[in-house]
Amino acid sequence: MPTPGTPLSSSQIITLHDRCTVAWHHDVAAAPASLAGFERTVAEQHLANFELWHAEDDARSPEASDHHLASIKRFIDHANQRRNDLSEQCDVFLLNFLSQQDLPAPNAELHSESPGLILDRLSILSLKLFHTREEVDRPQAPTGHSERNLQRLHILAEQRDDLAGALDRLWQQVLNGQRRFKLYRQLKMYNDPALNPAVYASRSKSVP
Repeated sequence: MPTPGTPLSSSQIITLHDRCTVAWHHDVAAAPASLAGFERTVAEQHLANFELWHAEDDARSPEASDHHLASIKRFIDHANQRRNDLSEQCDVFLLNFLSQQDLPAPNAELHSESPGLILDRLSILSLKLFHTREEVDRPQAPTGHSERNLQRLHILAEQRDDLAGALDRLWQQVLNGQRRFKLYRQLKMYNDPALNPAVYASRSKSVP
């Protein structure tokens, strides 16, 4: 487990994710009170995934009109950009914390996946677990539906436990000077009007 006083603990992250997931399904405006710093960034990143999850569901409705689908697509692009930006902010926060201790050790072995990316995966697993539990208990579901989803639930729980353990080991190894991670910018191009040819080509055509 991480050293006391450090900002990263998988058990605390999972508790925060699950608490927010439940609260937002009752009221999406119910941001956890008194969150600040790293915890607030983690919660905001999770909210982006929460909004993406439900937008993706909405987009697959057989009754969705073409106009509505276009609106959802634009929302998904915005939310996905926010999701990635906030994952990077988590890494920035952690690297700033580590720099105060002259960490990560420059010669330590490089870990290819940063904590921010692992936090994103844990966020999605929280949502998968919540909605799978809903399907287990879904009234009037087809025969065998609950049993199939119980199997899925066990798999998801094991996957989250494995990932949480990997995050704690990585963080402890970084604190011990055995491993390091870097900030990997996503550098998305499709949301940048200066880099997406479908956008800047269209704009150039409209200029007289």
